[in-house]
Amino acid sequence: MDIISIVIGLLPGAVAGAVGANIMLKKSSQQKANHFLEDAKAEAEVVKKDKILQAKEKFLQLKSEHEKTINEKNNKMTQAENRIRQKEESLNKKLKSANQQESDYNRKQSRLNERLLVLEEKEKELTKVHAEHVQKLEQVSNLSAEEAKAEMTEALKEEARTNAMALIQEMTEEAKINANKEAKKIVIQTIQRVATEHAIENSVSVFNIESDDVKGRIIGREGRNIRALEAATGVEIIVDDTPEAIILSCFDPVRREIARLSLHQLVTDGRIHPAKIEEVVAKTQKRIEEEIVEVGKRTAIDLGIHGLHPELLRMVGRMKYRSSYGQNLLQHSREVANLCATMASELGLNTKVAKRAGLLHDIGKVPDDEPELPHAILGMKIAEKHGEKADVCNAIGAHHDEIEMTSMISPLVQVCDAISGARPGARREVVESYIQRLKDLESLAMSHAGVEKAYAIQAGRELRVMVDCDKIDDKQASELSYKISTKIQEEMTYPGQVKVTLIRETRAVSYAK
Repeated sequence: MDIISIVIGLLPGAVAGAVGANIMLKKSSQQKANHFLEDAKAEAEVVKKDKILQAKEKFLQLKSEHEKTINEKNNKMTQAENRIRQKEESLNKKLKSANQQESDYNRKQSRLNERLLVLEEKEKELTKVHAEHVQKLEQVSNLSAEEAKAEMTEALKEEARTNAMALIQEMTEEAKINANKEAKKIVIQTIQRVATEHAIENSVSVFNIESDDVKGRIIGREGRNIRALEAATGVEIIVDDTPEAIILSCFDPVRREIARLSLHQLVTDGRIHPAKIEEVVAKTQKRIEEEIVEVGKRTAIDLGIHGLHPELLRMVGRMKYRSSYGQNLLQHSREVANLCATMASELGLNTKVAKRAGLLHDIGKVPDDEPELPHAILGMKIAEKHGEKADVCNAIGAHHDEIEMTSMISPLVQVCDAISGARPGARREVVESYIQRLKDLESLAMSHAGVEKAYAIQAGRELRVMVDCDKIDDKQASELSYKISTKIQEEMTYPGQVKVTLIRETRAVSYAK
């Protein structure tokens, strides 16, 4: 009972305490909520101000861009208006000029019509006077105009027939006298037109490599490999920035070929050092010498020449690696040999001796020692040393007039040598001398009276001359063409022949309106 009484006594106090605590808790929560609400309002106010500022900045930016776009469009419109205005002014000027030209044309046309009327009146008067004159002549001569014309025509026909017969007789006699000469000339010109292969030799060869890494191996450590190669071959080797290429420079084509083949073998083998270089160069030299002898033998067999001394065969083979003014010496000698044989058969001479002399005429250009003698004299001495006949030796020594010609083969070799060298495209010319020759040809033609223009064409092998038709008639044109060709022959030096074509033209121009 006491415990229950105590509990009942304490219960109101506990209830009152709980109610008080609840009230206190509600007040504390209310205060916190109010505080959070105030903080949220302050933060919202800050965010609102930031958004307003950003919106204003964006507005100002868009406004600036809009104004810039409008200004650009205004500028373009202004420029377009200026261009249109300028075009309009230009069109107005052209229209004004066209109107002025049209008025000038109308005035000229009216003046021309007046002149035509005057000319027609004068033509009528002239016709009338001519008719009166013809009538008076008919009365004096007791012949009509047609009868007089017929008699004059008949007399002119008879005179022309007489002159033509005399000219034909003269030309026939001249043709008979010059028949053999013209026949030989035709043969020579026909042979001259036969073209054979020819190679252009230089003093430089290019050796192609697969990559630039090979250049370092060719040079070697401190350049020992390239020095050994230059010493063994006598060729200057140029290794520069040219991609995938090495330049071999030497005036001796045989040495240059030995260096090229040796370099090719060394690069292919991959082992490049001084000892290997000397071994490869020695083998290549031996192989080239064998090839030279083989080329000489094959050339002699192809041409049907027998009994040549082995040393002469070797010199013929060396011609393959020599050139004269860009013309391969072996091809030139073979061509001269064939020309000599053909011309000798036409002239009734010994074709075998002529072919032999033609092949050997330039052997003085390929000796090993090359003494201080003209190549024709040196070639003659070499041929005498190796047992060639006197006719062949004389032809070799006299083909440049160093000695007197003593056989019919000698002038034949000289002529065929000139034909082979003068053939179009056979030899290179220095550009300056070529241009100067063309200028000299044109200047020579322009020095004659009545010449209006002159053009050197066909690489200087033809000269076209234009003359004034009022100053030069048909007969004078033929004489002038002959004078120009004669003067060229006397004053100038040129390969082959130069054709002079003189053109005289009369033009009558009128307009139909």
